[in-house]
Amino acid sequence: MHPFDWQRLLLDEVPLGFLGEVAMRTLLAYIVVFLFLKLAGRRGVRQLSLFELVVILTLGSAAGDMTFYEDVPLLPVLTVFVAMGILYRATTALMATSPRLQDWIEGSPFTLIRDGVFELDTLNQGNISQDEFLMELRLRGVEHLGQVRLAIVEINGDVSLYYYAAEQTRKGLSVLPVAHRPVYQQVPRPGDYACNHCGRVQHMASVQQIACPACKAQQWSTALMTLRQA
Repeated sequence: MHPFDWQRLLLDEVPLGFLGEVAMRTLLAYIVVFLFLKLAGRRGVRQLSLFELVVILTLGSAAGDMTFYEDVPLLPVLTVFVAMGILYRATTALMATSPRLQDWIEGSPFTLIRDGVFELDTLNQGNISQDEFLMELRLRGVEHLGQVRLAIVEINGDVSLYYYAAEQTRKGLSVLPVAHRPVYQQVPRPGDYACNHCGRVQHMASVQQIACPACKAQQWSTALMTLRQA
């Protein structure tokens, strides 16, 4: 083998004319995947559930093999798409008649914030990273949990937020990164502090070090009371 053999690097033993066939295969794969998404009735990736994402990844693998492997015939790959489409339709029909099956396959929405604090059961199950969710809140213009009445994580990973009215805003845990909100184990002065784990707000009358009554965590941040900007 010779280094920097451009024939080997670019085409190997494949003739130059095969590039036209690759273009045709790619166009066919593009059309088939596009038609499948249209038949599935989805407008974007954010609307895909975990079940549908697995289907798309499986089809993407088959389509990728079809585009540039000369020893992969087209009809077997197209059969994969047809069979997967039939299985997809059958599975969605079964899910429509069986809520338990739908929950098992796609999961169900879960509540992450209620009344300005994290739901401990959800946090303990590890369904979502707290840091990842705090980033999601920052992107939505939320400054602290006291501005949020209810937060629901949907089955496609999107987050539905329901806010308190300005006059109902309560004190809450800052959603800013730790670099922008000092974290204390022993609070430096009396005041209201929010548990860094669950968001529960606790008034501390003196300089002290206590565990959160709700989750037993021992790290605190100064509770905020700023109003959400419309």
